[in-house]
Amino acid sequence: MWSSGFKWMFLIIGTTIGAGYASGRELWQFFGHESGLAIALFAFLFSLSCTVVMNVSYKKQSKDYLPVLQVIVGKRLTKIYDVMIFLYLFTTTVVMLAGSGATGQAFYFSYWWGVGFIAVILVLLFMKGINGLLTINQFILPILLLGLLSILLLFTFDQKLALFSHWHEQRNWTAAFPFTALNILPLIAVLGAIGNKIRSRKEVLIAGIGSGVILGVISYIYNNSLIQIAEEILVYEIPLFAILKHYSFGILVFMSVLLWFAIFTTAASGILGIITRIQSRFHAPLWVIALISIIIMLPFTTFGFSTLINYIYPVYGVLNLYVLMRLMLYPMWNKNDNKNPL
Repeated sequence: MWSSGFKWMFLIIGTTIGAGYASGRELWQFFGHESGLAIALFAFLFSLSCTVVMNVSYKKQSKDYLPVLQVIVGKRLTKIYDVMIFLYLFTTTVVMLAGSGATGQAFYFSYWWGVGFIAVILVLLFMKGINGLLTINQFILPILLLGLLSILLLFTFDQKLALFSHWHEQRNWTAAFPFTALNILPLIAVLGAIGNKIRSRKEVLIAGIGSGVILGVISYIYNNSLIQIAEEILVYEIPLFAILKHYSFGILVFMSVLLWFAIFTTAASGILGIITRIQSRFHAPLWVIALISIIIMLPFTTFGFSTLINYIYPVYGVLNLYVLMRLMLYPMWNKNDNKNPL
C-alpha cells in the first residue's frame, strides 16, 4: 500500500514539477510578493483535487482520461474539455521540449541538440509502456526533490532570509485558484490513465495528501527565494540560474541536470496523457504514437521557453477554473449527477 501510494505520489509530482515550475518561471508568473497564503491554499486545493481525481479514476478503473472527465465536468462538456486537455498536453509538452533546449543553451550547446535529445529519450521510454515512466519517476523524483529543496534552503540560510516575515501582507491569495487549476488538467489526463492500476483508496490518500504537502513546502521556500532576486529575474530565461550564480560551477551543473530531469518527467507525463487517449481509438504501440506526436510538436518549440510560459500558462489557469470548482464541490455535484445524469 505505502509503496504504491508513493509511486502515484511521485507520478503526480513528476507531472507538476516541469520546466516551468522547477525553473521558477511558473511560480513567479503566478505568485511573487504577498503570496504565502496563496501557496498554503494551493497546497490544500491541490491535495483535494488529486484525491478526487484519483478516487474517480480508481472507481472507473480507467485506462485513459475520458471516463474520468465525464464524471468531473459532465457528459455535455466532456467533448469541449477533451479537446482542451489534448491541446493543453500538446502545448505544455512543447514547453518542456523548449525547456530542454533552453537548458542546453545554458551550457553553450545548440538549442536543437537539447530538444532533440529529450525527444529521443521520450520515444525510447515508451517502448516499455507506462511501467517505464513509473520506474523512472520512482528513481528520479526523490533525487530531484532533495536537490531542489537543498539548494533553496542553502540559499535561504546563506542570504539569511526570513521565511515568515511577510505573513501580514497576503493580498495575492487569489492566485491559488488559477495556479491550482493550471496544474490540475494534466493530472486528470495522467491519473485517468492509471485508474486500473490503483488497488486501494489508501493509496489515493497517500498520493493526494503527500503530493500537496511536498509541493506546498517547496513552493513556499522557492517563492521566498525568488522574491529576494526579483530584479534579476528579468534578465534570466530560467530564474533558478539567478540563484545558482551564487554557488560553484559544480552545483550549477548538478542542478541543471536535475532541472532537465524535471523537464523530462513532465514531458513524459504529457506524452502519456496524449498517447493513451489516442491509443483508445487507434491501437498502435505507445512508442509509435509518441514518435509521431513529438515530430508534430517540434516546429512549435521555436517560440521559446519563457514566451510559451508567459502566454500559455495564464490562459489555461483561467480556463480551468470551472474544472477546479467541480472538483472542490465534487460530493454535491456527484449526488446531483447521480439523480439527474447530464
